[in-house]
Amino acid sequence: MSVSKMAQNLIGSEIIRIAGEVNSMIARGEQICNLTIGDFDPSIYPIPEGLSEEITKAYAQNQTNYPPANGVAALRQSVAVFTKKALGLEYPENDILVAGGSRPLIYATYLAIVDPGDKVVFPTPSWNNNHYCYLSGATPVMIETKPENNFMPTAADVAPHLKGATMLALCSPLNPTGTMFAKNDLEAICDLVLEENAGRSEGEKPLYILYDQIYWMLTFGGAQHFDPVSLRPELKKYVVYIDGISKSFAATGVRVGYAYGPTTVLDKMKSILGHVGAWAPKAEQVATARFLKEEEQLSSFLGGFKGKVQQSLDALYNAFQELKQEGYPVDAIEPMGAIYLSAKLDLAGKTTPAGEVLRTSKDITFYLLSEAKLAVVPFSAFGSGADLNWFRLSVGGASLEAIKSSLGRLREALQKLQ
Repeated sequence: MSVSKMAQNLIGSEIIRIAGEVNSMIARGEQICNLTIGDFDPSIYPIPEGLSEEITKAYAQNQTNYPPANGVAALRQSVAVFTKKALGLEYPENDILVAGGSRPLIYATYLAIVDPGDKVVFPTPSWNNNHYCYLSGATPVMIETKPENNFMPTAADVAPHLKGATMLALCSPLNPTGTMFAKNDLEAICDLVLEENAGRSEGEKPLYILYDQIYWMLTFGGAQHFDPVSLRPELKKYVVYIDGISKSFAATGVRVGYAYGPTTVLDKMKSILGHVGAWAPKAEQVATARFLKEEEQLSSFLGGFKGKVQQSLDALYNAFQELKQEGYPVDAIEPMGAIYLSAKLDLAGKTTPAGEVLRTSKDITFYLLSEAKLAVVPFSAFGSGADLNWFRLSVGGASLEAIKSSLGRLREALQKLQ
């Protein structure tokens, strides 16, 4: 074997694989409505003008040397002020860690908390927890969630699995579903974590919550974001938050994420990422520090941005409801947050015009891609079983016009099945 056992057995991203096929089709001149990657087409969703100007200014000021490994002080200060004002969460700047997006921060949380063999509990579908468990040597405990509860875990779902676990990984608004915790559900889970920790002996590693709220600013309608420490302040020493600007400012390529949580964990995360060198570029950090202080600009941008995202999500949701009413085996959950629609395409057992039987969500994915020129991602890419025919539709990379024009092709593709 020419590489490590870890590398030999590492599974690649199913999302990237599907996106690769989509890009190949686009390169051949095919018109694809690409709803795969959780990213933004900057020609449709540019970053805030004020943030762009601050980035340009920072480069003009030669902010191009190494930043501090834990993030520039001005940004950590801005994050502390912004987080307290917007969420009521109070963390000193020394308990805030900046990195190049949320991925290094999530991975650092795993490495700082989890020893090989430790149990990590997380719901499916959810983004990348199965891969982070593999990379850290954790024992994954995957909880299958249900569409009846918007694919969010309940206290009853997680309760049997918390004994002896080291971490509970949660996300709201959730990637891939675009759904969110109801207050009572999250409160009940928080109470279970407090109860579990109260029963552990002195010196025993506690049960931590990894709470990914990178999408918290993107909520729609009457949906309201909740977080563990706001609901149960006594959880503060057990919760690591993942946050940043990537999604809420359409700034995925700007690469500024930040985490905050208990000092003991954050200090170790700083050391881990200090060795990895996963910091955000200094100019972007300086610019973000300045932009977070511009409340009017920030509010104005979010108002227009969220409205545009919701238009696309609503167009998809309404179309799926119409198809359902017409008798097609499809459904969708009303979007609550993030940039995703959960859509059901219950097409297993159907026969294509070529005489092939669709058996798995993967088969359905590639049928829609070839026949409807519509690219989606099955929940199986997020840890769910291949027989669960629910899919993530991400609207950031497609215009409203492209989405609307794809819906007729979807109807035709459904009509062709027998």
